[in-house]
Amino acid sequence: MPSPRDADPDLQIAMDDVASSINRTIERLLPETDLPEAPLYEAMRHGTLAGGKRLRPFLVIHSANLFNVDTNRSRRVAAALEFIHCYSLVHDDLPAMDDAALRRGQPTVHKKYGEATAILAGDALLTLAFEVLADPETHEDPRVRCELVRALAQASGGHGMIGGQMLDLIGEQQEFDLGTISRLQRMKTGKLMAFACEAGAILGKAGEPQRRALCNYAHDLGLAFQVTDDILDVEADPQDTGKDTGKDEEAGKATFVSTMGKEGAKERAEMLISQAKAHLHIFEGRGQKLKDLADYVLERRA
Repeated sequence: MPSPRDADPDLQIAMDDVASSINRTIERLLPETDLPEAPLYEAMRHGTLAGGKRLRPFLVIHSANLFNVDTNRSRRVAAALEFIHCYSLVHDDLPAMDDAALRRGQPTVHKKYGEATAILAGDALLTLAFEVLADPETHEDPRVRCELVRALAQASGGHGMIGGQMLDLIGEQQEFDLGTISRLQRMKTGKLMAFACEAGAILGKAGEPQRRALCNYAHDLGLAFQVTDDILDVEADPQDTGKDTGKDEEAGKATFVSTMGKEGAKERAEMLISQAKAHLHIFEGRGQKLKDLADYVLERRA
């Protein structure tokens, strides 16, 4: 998949640096093997290392940098979060869900390795994420590790990403109003982004005002990301996005675009990004990379 072409040069360098460092961390945490179960690990590596913008790891790293957190710690947390995100994509692409053939410009895991292996690969990535967070190498303070585990479990479970995915499936059968669509996307996309920012504060043992500011930033950013994703689903070329487009309309899902129209959706995204950046004022200019990322989310074309 091509590099994000809408990022300014300095942001692009920062995004590339995070992506490279997280790929190296994933390589270490998920090495190749010659054991009989090697196809499982091949599928896990394909699901995590076949491209991706690494936006969530970027949020972890740069939120943690606000509190001078050791980069080895923040990279491990970022990799754990990416394992959760990628497991969700592997399962979302299955025939029982979105039935997608492409992801990040590559065949989806079930297309390349079969449905059963794809299910197991997703399950294994999910559990590996919590193994990484619980390891003392992530943080010597067990209370910090427990808080990271709790927060990620809450963000990815029934009250977060998975609950949002369930609403997404229900949305194929019944019409949602704008409030329900917003709640769906806050759960499905926003909760993991909120964890990404909150994790930096947890690692840095930050105070409540800073932690709340980062969570609010991430919630608005996550919703804006989904609004722009809905716009790209009807406007973008699959060669640019690296995945199938038009799937939501084909499935009859209610989206921000179908509910508000493209222009209304674009206005909503602009408002959310403005709000997201305003939450960072508490950091007095030290959150510039997070503000730059918000602008990128608004302007992206892939």
